[in-house]
Amino acid sequence: MLIELKNVTHVYEQQNVMALDNVSLSIDKNEFIGLVGHTGSGKSTLVQLFNGLINPTDGKVFIDGTKINSEKINLKDIRRKIGLVFQYPEHQLFEETVYEDIAFGPKNLDLSKEKTDKRVKEAMELVDLDFEEFHNRSPFNLSGGQQRRVAIAGVLAMGPEVLILDEPSAGLDPKGRERLIELLYYLHQNYNMTIILISHRMEEIARLSNRVIVLDNGKIVMDDHPRKIFSQRQKLQELGLDIPEITLVLNKLKNKGFNVRTDLFKISEAKNEILAELRGKKNVN
Repeated sequence: MLIELKNVTHVYEQQNVMALDNVSLSIDKNEFIGLVGHTGSGKSTLVQLFNGLINPTDGKVFIDGTKINSEKINLKDIRRKIGLVFQYPEHQLFEETVYEDIAFGPKNLDLSKEKTDKRVKEAMELVDLDFEEFHNRSPFNLSGGQQRRVAIAGVLAMGPEVLILDEPSAGLDPKGRERLIELLYYLHQNYNMTIILISHRMEEIARLSNRVIVLDNGKIVMDDHPRKIFSQRQKLQELGLDIPEITLVLNKLKNKGFNVRTDLFKISEAKNEILAELRGKKNVN
């Protein structure tokens, strides 16, 4: 088991807020998990437990079978394995050049100059930033989408087994969001990377995830395949969530008498389904 939580509770004592309430959870290697829930449901708190940024008030957190909420654990090793990209990660950029920002993590791993250069170049290639064009530029003079990719490259340069992203598409234009989706799909498919995606965009969750976890008031209330999760529209709405827009359109067509599937999440799949139904009706008439 790659990540395991046993009866974890976390309380922010200053605010007297219970962010997580007796949560138990297991995550295997190479899963792509969509983590959803309304604001304040405990999503960000949960993922910060995974790499030791915070410790649980009660309960146990294990990474690869090792309990990490212990004084004897070297958190540097944990954070090399579990990469966390915060919401608006460009706010974390601080070095004078793109190269130095991405190289910060590998340098802290005490890698040689040669290995650091290799890590930086590979990470920049992954996020579609040309090394020669961008490595000497200030990250603060880049577009928002480019800054986001620099921040993600900085985490990828650490060579993590797990990549956690908290609302990574927030503030990006449609083109930027699509490029990000393509990147996450590529990393999961080609690098066997475990990815945990927090997003309020249900289309992203539905397209990418093979498992969706729904949090509400610090508890896991749903945990299943996307098709099963998004088939429960009423329950999701009660939790302040909704289904992907494509699925919503298919549901409306179904209610009007069209014999279409309602468990599709890609525009191309929905298009083919609708066209097949329309052609079938035309042939019948």
